[in-house]
Amino acid sequence: MVKVVSLGCKVNSYEASAIKEELTKLYPLKDIVLINTCSVTSVADQKSRQIIRRERKKNPNAILVVMGCYSQNNAQYVLNECGADIVLGTSNRSKIASLINSYLNNNKKIIEINSDTRHFKYESFESFAVPDATRAYIKIEDGCNNFCSYCTIPYTRGVSRSRPKQEIIDEIKSLIQKGYLEFVLTGIHTAHYGIDNKECSFSSLVEEILNIDGLYRLRISSIEESEIDDKLISLFSKYKNLAHHLHMPLQSGSSSVLKRMRRKYKTDDFLTKVNRLREVCPDIAITTDVIVGFPQESAEEFQETVDFIKKVNFAEAHVFPFSARPGTDAAKMDGQIDPKVKQERVQILLDLSKKLQESFKDRFIDQEMEVILEERNKQSGLMSGFTSNYIKLDGDFSDDYKGKVVKLKVR
Repeated sequence: MVKVVSLGCKVNSYEASAIKEELTKLYPLKDIVLINTCSVTSVADQKSRQIIRRERKKNPNAILVVMGCYSQNNAQYVLNECGADIVLGTSNRSKIASLINSYLNNNKKIIEINSDTRHFKYESFESFAVPDATRAYIKIEDGCNNFCSYCTIPYTRGVSRSRPKQEIIDEIKSLIQKGYLEFVLTGIHTAHYGIDNKECSFSSLVEEILNIDGLYRLRISSIEESEIDDKLISLFSKYKNLAHHLHMPLQSGSSSVLKRMRRKYKTDDFLTKVNRLREVCPDIAITTDVIVGFPQESAEEFQETVDFIKKVNFAEAHVFPFSARPGTDAAKMDGQIDPKVKQERVQILLDLSKKLQESFKDRFIDQEMEVILEERNKQSGLMSGFTSNYIKLDGDFSDDYKGKVVKLKVR
């Protein structure tokens, strides 16, 4: 039996499920536990440690393989203190089968870490990832070039590198044949696709995918303001199967905080890009990420963020308290914010996000919209799914309708 536990982002889920498919074919009679760890915050670090120890305790005789961002920087600890048998970081994952063979032959624990993340290559997998129940996440890129002052990802994942275009196209076509309707393009810095090899720009890739026969809906997982070019904007009016939803990380609505974060845009640029998108796609949902309590964030700077979020009128905001990551410039800054202040500010933005979400949905009351049904709502007992512009709706359908497109009124 091969068991997979994936923490953190959808990229991790994609990688873990692809490897699971391969290992299940190779080792049908072996007990293997594969954990893909996350290190985006201190809470993620803690959860990674807890999960590794928990799985070791629950599966004392299994081969415990740990990989991902947390193990990239903490390999010896994961091996010696958490009980892993094989430890990888964010590269060499294509070697997992050979490493398992080596462990089986020699019964010696293994660390396979490449510390020079600058020269990581894009790693393809032997098997396509097993998709979500109703939508498939398609990894198109790995790594990040931004080097924001608060983030360790470029150091743990390496710089941006793109997946071969034909692999992406082939995977989507294969999954369409299996009946999947919605595809989500994902990566560590998704829209940096093509920046390394110049084979194809992100916008050109999106258009090529939109023209694949049988593709009902394509969704972009996350994209920076600076990467939304004229071509991508035009695709929203040209193609009905491009989901009317973009997740644009803001992180702060204060220009001075953005400068300390080393973000590559100004608030005016961000708002201009949102307005241009709404001109061609009036019903588009713009969602975002926000970090509160960044070092030296004053009450005035926080209020600038609150005001800017209202001005942009996001459909939803995901809110995170700043987490000091060892080795980053932000962790060394003076003026670290008291945790209580962070939590107060988080709650203010969560309350605001709830109001914005309700307001966005209210714009479409009594409109009939297409939904791909995904799961049964545990509270209402109804089947639920999302519209193109990411409004969650419920309907009275049997389980046979899971993965089907239905029309529902917004209420």
